Amino acid sequence: MANTASTWLIVGASRGLGLELVRQLIATSNTVIAACRNPSSASQLQALEPTGAELHIIQLDVSSEESIRASVGKVEAVLNGRGLDYLYNNAGILAQDDAFNFSYSEFLAILQTNVVGPALLASLCLPFLEKGNKKTIVNVSSSMGGLTHDYGASAARYSASKAAMNMLTHKQAKTRPDLIVISLCPGWVQTDLGGVSAPLEPPESVAGQLKVVLGLKKEDTGKFIRYDGQELTW
Repeated sequence: MANTASTWLIVGASRGLGLELVRQLIATSNTVIAACRNPSSASQLQALEPTGAELHIIQLDVSSEESIRASVGKVEAVLNGRGLDYLYNNAGILAQDDAFNFSYSEFLAILQTNVVGPALLASLCLPFLEKGNKKTIVNVSSSMGGLTHDYGASAARYSASKAAMNMLTHKQAKTRPDLIVISLCPGWVQTDLGGVSAPLEPPESVAGQLKVVLGLKKEDTGKFIRYDGQELTW
């Protein structure tokens, strides 16, 4: 659980892990900018009631360059001169396919949503992060994106996108050593993406994620970390 007042931009906040991140963060005096594709239909997000926190809901579709660029002004307006402590790139899509059986356009779409969108958002939010106290980017990844973790032939596009996300994390950390940038594996969680067979429920995963993120130090930048604090191999 968060125990210090910080500014957060949570992407993909209308359901699943993103919604639970917002729920736990607004239990204390944080400023949380919750970004989702369709705020008007995000009933669970709209129903959240902050306890001593600020909650601002904005529109952001990470598959759309226009939407990403338009969201920056909304973030700037909420911050009102303050810096951004945490950019939490949580939005993502899963696809079940193999390395030879896929749609060209759908492969491009998953890369756009899972890698290119988060990369652009981080670039555009850089001035806000530079003014923040924590200067932290969390790229939500998966052990399926690690070359040393063998999940067989399934989910080829998703795995490729998360491997690319991991490399993005590495390059962001090397390019800007003044920031803290990590890839974070949330575990296999009971969400729309993870399915009902997953062993973890969102509150457990998110509590672990926040414990990891709030405990980050400069020497952690560029790492691939699991929600329980275990450092993963690439």
